[in-house]
Amino acid sequence: MAVIAVFNQKGGVGKTTTTLNVAAALAKMGRDPITIDLDPQAHLTLSLGLTHIPGSDSIAAFFREEKALAQLLRELPPRVRVIPGHMELSKIEALQGKSASAARRLKEGLQAELAREGVPILIDCCPMLGVMSLNAIIAADRVLVPVSADFLSMQGVHKLDLALKALEGPLNRRIEKRIVLTRFDARRKLAFEIHDKLRERFGAEVCETRIVENVALAASPTVGKDVLEFAPSSPGARDYAKLTMELVETGFFD
Repeated sequence: MAVIAVFNQKGGVGKTTTTLNVAAALAKMGRDPITIDLDPQAHLTLSLGLTHIPGSDSIAAFFREEKALAQLLRELPPRVRVIPGHMELSKIEALQGKSASAARRLKEGLQAELAREGVPILIDCCPMLGVMSLNAIIAADRVLVPVSADFLSMQGVHKLDLALKALEGPLNRRIEKRIVLTRFDARRKLAFEIHDKLRERFGAEVCETRIVENVALAASPTVGKDVLEFAPSSPGARDYAKLTMELVETGFFD
């Protein structure tokens, strides 16, 4: 089982889009992935066409009521499986933010319940380093960091790198990460400059595949579909299929 936290402290960089479509590409490969929506906004849940999910049927119930993760898992054949998010995660963040043990709850739950499945698990994180994101990072084997091709996003990834390095000491392990450049517009010189600077700073941690700006990526969640199902011939579908293959071939999901 490989647990992947999809995380960036900056919003609007494509975390949910990346979680959704990498999971969809893994499903097409027969890898049967599980996704967990750990963002109070529950955008991954909405992008999969799930609406009006009560808190008692969401990941919030795992933290609040100790409900089993397997009991919360939704089957969406032939697509990915998901444990839905809910706005009640915000309350849990506020109430348990100072508890040292709270940050390890998800890791313990995954090991106890879902480890035996031996499939990739992708966690869509909220854009802040609070107790929910710490749960994801502590539970994760690796971190996938979407970075949009703009100046502020590039600055944010440097701060994120420092934050992850600061966690390595308490966790007593190196946090392996891969950075994927999203919202890439080949018409803009700045996009190439940002790619080159990321490569210079992070080297092989930057994925070869870049996700181009594409209207299908924005439109697919409005009908509850991933881009591979919604527009299989689109540049977005092509890029996420290519990115997923790159990650598989480099052992990211092993």
